[in-house]
Amino acid sequence: MSARDEVLGRIRTALGPGRDEPGTSVPGGYRTHARLSTAELLDLLAERLTDYRAVVRRAEPARLLDTVVAALAGRGARRVVVPPGLDLPSSLAGAELVVDDGLAARELDGFDGVITSAAVAIAETGTIILDGSPGQGRRALSLIPDYHLCLIQAGQVVGLVPEAVARLHPDRPLTWISGPSATSDIELNRVEGVHGPRTLEVILIGP
Repeated sequence: MSARDEVLGRIRTALGPGRDEPGTSVPGGYRTHARLSTAELLDLLAERLTDYRAVVRRAEPARLLDTVVAALAGRGARRVVVPPGLDLPSSLAGAELVVDDGLAARELDGFDGVITSAAVAIAETGTIILDGSPGQGRRALSLIPDYHLCLIQAGQVVGLVPEAVARLHPDRPLTWISGPSATSDIELNRVEGVHGPRTLEVILIGP
């Protein structure tokens, strides 16, 4: 008998008969659907993002470009990298948008920021998920530039984590973002920009 078999045998004995039978289901008493309206989901997501110190703007679809221009101007961002497939003009008032073609990390770090879309956003946790699809790009884009402007459609916002997971594909490179990058030491001194952008700005697009 191997050491592994011995350890597992002791666990089975401690659990008692019937506890490790194949197909035994685990009761799920957790919520799987928030049952909120679109307006309630957007309001909750905006509240959670603000709690995380992200900047939140709201825009109707027809006013999206104006809102993007205002966000970039407020940041002072004049040269911004974007992923392939993002439906934005190559230039906006006062800003040049450069499509990523495999730029090196040092080159990405030289941009004033990045604009991406998202795969899904979770209202209750204030989490944005990117999966590398067109308009979102590779993971380095959302990690290296110090400013991340993320565009989220109202239909991409769900209430709970199980709802988000149901929309995602496990074979995609998933990046989960909950606010700007931040960490704190044992004395609770907060440091931002350690693992990614120090500034996260989100435009919620909807009615």
